[in-house]
Amino acid sequence: QVQLAESGGGLVQAGGSLRLSCAVSGRTFSDDVMGWFRQAPGKEREFVAAINRSGSSAFYGDFVKGRFTISRDNAKNTVFLQMNSLKPEDTAVYYCAAGGSLSPNKREYEYWGQGTQVTVSS
Repeated sequence: QVQLAESGGGLVQAGGSLRLSCAVSGRTFSDDVMGWFRQAPGKEREFVAAINRSGSSAFYGDFVKGRFTISRDNAKNTVFLQMNSLKPEDTAVYYCAAGGSLSPNKREYEYWGQGTQVTVSS
């Protein structure tokens, strides 16, 4: 059974930082491209970042503007999202996802976690 379990969300003041983690089980982690998406209330699920299988290449949604960094540890079956300079508009549920291609399209990701809430206060 494939499981993706996010952690690390919480409440933070604007300008603060959070580090999200996503532990993957039930699959060969290094076979998958990993992505982070987010969804705010009443909005579509939005691409945040993705990283290739080896961790050598990553790309980000336009809104990130150098504030977030995605990384992975294939030995620990875990992908991370370091978020700095957080803004109130970053408030959302953040989801990790596993897929076969390095893409911002959520349809390219087959497996999803349950999400972790990030709330940024002004």
